[in-house]
Amino acid sequence: MYQKVVLDRKVNILIENIPHVRSVAIGFWVNVGSRDEIADINGISHFIEHMMFKGTQKRTAKEIAEALDAVGGFLNAFTTKEYTCYYARVLDEHFDLAAEILSDMIFQPQFNQRDIEKEKNVIIEEIKMYEDTPDELVHDVFAGSMWQEHALGLPVIGSAEVIAGLSRKQLCEFYKKHYTPRNMIISVAGNIEPEKVVDKLKNILDLKKDKVLARKMITPLSCKKTNCCNKKTEQVHLCIGTPGFSLDNKNIYTFQVINTILGGGISSRLFQEIREQRGLVYSVFSYHASYHDTGLFCIYAGLSKQNVEQVLDIIFKQIRDIQLNGLKDDELRRAKDQIKGNLYLSLESVSARMSRLGKSQIYLGKVLHPEEIVHKVSEVTPDKIQELALSALKPECFTMATVGPWEDGNIFQKVIKQF
Repeated sequence: MYQKVVLDRKVNILIENIPHVRSVAIGFWVNVGSRDEIADINGISHFIEHMMFKGTQKRTAKEIAEALDAVGGFLNAFTTKEYTCYYARVLDEHFDLAAEILSDMIFQPQFNQRDIEKEKNVIIEEIKMYEDTPDELVHDVFAGSMWQEHALGLPVIGSAEVIAGLSRKQLCEFYKKHYTPRNMIISVAGNIEPEKVVDKLKNILDLKKDKVLARKMITPLSCKKTNCCNKKTEQVHLCIGTPGFSLDNKNIYTFQVINTILGGGISSRLFQEIREQRGLVYSVFSYHASYHDTGLFCIYAGLSKQNVEQVLDIIFKQIRDIQLNGLKDDELRRAKDQIKGNLYLSLESVSARMSRLGKSQIYLGKVLHPEEIVHKVSEVTPDKIQELALSALKPECFTMATVGPWEDGNIFQKVIKQF
């Protein structure tokens, strides 16, 4: 079980003591991401994440890098559309060091002008690397196609042009607005007593007066669009999908089962039908991403351009089969067991447990016990799946995006009209 402590009425701290391990993971979750940006500063959240590692008032960038390496620990961070996470994993005896390093990075960054200019080059190289990876790039093209001008459609990494033009003043102003105690959650999982966590964080956190930052939540309207990004690649990288559900939506567990059945693993319908039975692709899968007020369901395939129409036809036939004929009992049972197994196996990692605490608090304001999640999945019935598939997976509401040597030529609409 986990404990929740609200420190000084500002910082939510979630702690799960796991006495049978020797490690501990700690994460600082900041409620800011590309959703909080506009086009003119797109990528600034990710840029600031980079700058947190470039030195503080107490430590140089090298000292930050060496501190946890010296004790066999791990330090990293990542930025998403709705939050930024800084985390560390260490032996339990080095928890104090990990907490001090993270809090120093987050609350005392320097934003040195010379470092900013160097890091611009680093991020621009990262963007170039990303653009040379079409199987990753296509997912941003897809989100941008579906949500058009809405901030959820912006890429987390930004563009080279915007990054090159960002100023130190813009970085500092964005940082001061969003990096406040009340806009953060701290999660800890591992072999450590909750009292020790609270005592340590109470002494090192910068709990100056700050205001509650209310995120402007405007739910995006989806756009049914086909966007083909022509690129000289060997394969066409294809994404099709439709809006999904937030984590607190009553349909989320039913939809997770649908996703698992369609493209959630090597036993899924799409993998078996498209790759194993016909050999048309190497990679095909589906996923569902949840945000505060919406979600995104996507099916990805990497394939030769001559196979696009056939693969699209198979995808929609499988969706239509679930809508009209439902599922067999053994298929539903396997999907539920797969979700259950993935959940419980992930709990053997202190980092995964720490992440589960942080993300659950961000999106639900509470942490669901694993047994509660398994129970909700177990309540999914064939009728619920068929009903939701009919309402949520309408072919005429799908968006498509591709990256590669292929132009649509109305093939997508031609396939959709058959269903």
